[in-house]
Amino acid sequence: MLKHADIWRAVDRLAKEYGLSASGLARKAGLDPTTFNKSKRLTREGKARWPSTESIAKVLDATKSDLSDFVAFVHGEAPRTAFRNVPLIGLAQAGSHGFFDDAGYPTGGSWDEIPFPDIPDSNAYALEITGASMEPVYRDGDLVLVSPEASIRRGDRVVVKTTEGEVMAKQLRRRSARKIELQSLNPEYEDRFFEMEEIVWIHRIIWASQ
Repeated sequence: MLKHADIWRAVDRLAKEYGLSASGLARKAGLDPTTFNKSKRLTREGKARWPSTESIAKVLDATKSDLSDFVAFVHGEAPRTAFRNVPLIGLAQAGSHGFFDDAGYPTGGSWDEIPFPDIPDSNAYALEITGASMEPVYRDGDLVLVSPEASIRRGDRVVVKTTEGEVMAKQLRRRSARKIELQSLNPEYEDRFFEMEEIVWIHRIIWASQ
């Protein structure tokens, strides 16, 4: 029998698995930060309040988790997730020569590595955020997982490399055959506008540790 306490424990364990609080997990999924607060788990009359299927679907999507992982947490088991080592460098290093090939895939022997749940993109890599230019979305020390193979749509957060060797994390505002508009994550920094011929590659951020 599915119990109220088991479902909420699974939510808490999923959050912990990704280094988040319950409110951090809700925020990551685009939900109200109080959605999973303990005060929301019972009504004023003491009746059980269950998380909605929509909220569960959103957190699974935001953490790139499978329903089987969540079910494992419900039953008090560890998710049977395959891990592999993902290349890691600091964002400040990413513009240097020798870290990416012409296609924008990680190359060379200077990368560190971190274990990460396996994803379909074998060329995925991680960047460690340095400084305050990405605040308040990404803070100094946060890790972002980047997928060169992921499709990119308007509004996605992306990592872009220019022909000048600059590498930056921005939000894609608009892209046409000739131009690209990038919105700065930190409102104190200017938005950026480029001709497409000035862009070497653009990759989508698919996960962040926050």
